Amino acid sequence: MKSLNIFATALILLVSINVSGQDVQLTKKDSIVNSFWMITLGTNIVDDSGDEFGKLLDIEDGWNMVPFPSRLSVGRYFKNGLGLEAIGSYNRYKEGKIVDNITNPQDVDYLALDFRVSYDLNMILGETGFFDPYVGIGAGYTDANNQGRGTYNAVVGFRTWFSDHWGLDFNSTGKWAMDTGNATNHIQHAVAVAYRFNVKKGLSRKGEEKLALLKELEEEQQRVQDSIASKQKADKEARLLAERLEKEKEAARIAAEKAKQDAEDAKRAKIKSEIEALRSVYFSLNSSYLTDTDKTILNKLISILQNNPSLVISVGGHTDSRGSDKYNQWLSEKRAQRTVDYVISKGIPKDRIQSGGYGENKLTNECEDGVTCNEDKHSKNRRSEIEVVSW
Repeated sequence: MKSLNIFATALILLVSINVSGQDVQLTKKDSIVNSFWMITLGTNIVDDSGDEFGKLLDIEDGWNMVPFPSRLSVGRYFKNGLGLEAIGSYNRYKEGKIVDNITNPQDVDYLALDFRVSYDLNMILGETGFFDPYVGIGAGYTDANNQGRGTYNAVVGFRTWFSDHWGLDFNSTGKWAMDTGNATNHIQHAVAVAYRFNVKKGLSRKGEEKLALLKELEEEQQRVQDSIASKQKADKEARLLAERLEKEKEAARIAAEKAKQDAEDAKRAKIKSEIEALRSVYFSLNSSYLTDTDKTILNKLISILQNNPSLVISVGGHTDSRGSDKYNQWLSEKRAQRTVDYVISKGIPKDRIQSGGYGENKLTNECEDGVTCNEDKHSKNRRSEIEVVSW
C-alpha cells in the first residue's frame, strides 16, 4: 500500500508539471466565436486617381471621403470561417482631386452596393483573441464619376475585438470594372465600428487540443485513483479477512480452553466424587490405629493420588465429645497423623498431604457434651476426613 501511494503521488506531481509546462489550462484565449451576425457603421475612402496601385498613400491628391458615416454593412459569418456580407457606401469625389488621372473639376457623388464572401484567416493561423484578419472576394455595382459599372472585388482586412460584441473593422477593397470601356479600376478603404449579435462560441483548434490533453490527463488521474481505490479495497478486504480469521482463531482457542477446562472440571468432579465415596476412616473409642477396613479405604485413596500427581489433599482428625478437650485434641491429631503416615508409607510425597486435628470441634451430629447418645452415634464422630486441597 505504501509503495502504491508513493507511485500515485509521483504520477500526480508529474501531471502537474506537464500541465504547468504545457500551459494546459483552458482560458478565454482558447475560445473562438464560431458564428454570428454583424452590422458595421463607418466611413469609406475612395482612391480613383487612375494609378491606384502605384500611389497607394497619395492621400492629399488621390483620396476622397466625406465627414460623416458613409458605409453600412450587414453580414452573416459561419463556423467554417466563411462570411457573407452586403455593403452599401456613399462618397464624393472632391473638386481638385485626381480622378482618372485628371483633376476633378467639381464634386461628384460616389455610390456603391457590394456583396462579398470572406474567409477568417484565424482558421488557418490558429490564433484567436482581439486580432481577426480576413480576405474575401465579391462583386458589386458602383456609380462613380457619373459612370455606372459592375465590379469584381477583392478585399483584405482585419478586425480588432474589444469584447464578444464590439470591435473595429479595417479593410481595403480593390474593385475591377467588369466593362473595360471608360470605367476605371479603383480602391476603396474603410474603417467602421462593428457590432456582433447572436454570437455562438466554441473552442479554437489549440483549445480543442488542450481539452483533449486535459481529458487524457483526467482519465489518467482517474485510472490512478481507481487503482488506489482498488488497492485500498483489496487491503481492507484482506484486513477484514485477517481480523475474521484472528477472531475465529481466538474463538477456537477459547472454545478449546473451555473444552479443556470442562474436561478438567469433569475430571476433578469425578476425583472428588471418588474421594467422597471412600467415606471417612473411622476409629474405635480412644484408639488411633487403622483397621484392615480403614487400610482398604486408604489404598483406594493412594491409587487416586498415584493417578493424579498434582492432587493435594488434607486429612482432618476428629473425636467424639467424650473426654476432655485437651485429650480429644491430642487424639484427633494422632488419628490424622496415623492416616497420613500410612499414605506416605505407600510412596506418596508428604508435601501432597496436609493434616490437622480438630478434637471434638466438628461433630457430625448432636452428640455434644451433656447429650446422651448411643455408641453408634458417637462412632460417627471418631474419624479422619479426607478433603481435596488443590489440583
